[in-house]
Amino acid sequence: MTTSVQFTVNGKRQRVSTDSRRTLLEVLREDLDQTGTKYGCGEGQCRACTVLLDGRPVAACQTTMDEVEGHQVETIEGLERAGRLHPVQTAFVAEGAMQCGYCVPGLIMATVALLRRNPTPTTAEILTGLNGNLCRCCGYINVLKAVQRAALPAPEAK
Repeated sequence: MTTSVQFTVNGKRQRVSTDSRRTLLEVLREDLDQTGTKYGCGEGQCRACTVLLDGRPVAACQTTMDEVEGHQVETIEGLERAGRLHPVQTAFVAEGAMQCGYCVPGLIMATVALLRRNPTPTTAEILTGLNGNLCRCCGYINVLKAVQRAALPAPEAK
């Protein structure tokens, strides 16, 4: 059934006429040209498609449009400001926390949510916060270093 869904993506109000059972991932990529959010497994298990829904990390491949009505969505494209990368993005680059890069948008969005909740997480809290975000290249050590770099002050500096 086609319905009109109104929500905000990266600070811009959007109205999309679509089937309410379509996923947020499909609408972001196919209708709104927000292709930074990646399709991974399609089952919410790899978290490559992580976006923030009202500040909470969610698997966009498992979030239907009827769940998005009236809410705020943040994608990887919404992090940069005035041409400058977000500090988490900068930390990922500085630490080489990517190999193929496919999982990186989901990892960055999960990290942004974690650091908003807890700006100075311990290593254990980082591991818990990113649990479920899979990296098929196994770049986890550099991802951990990137999150620690982005945290102010870094956990090791305590």
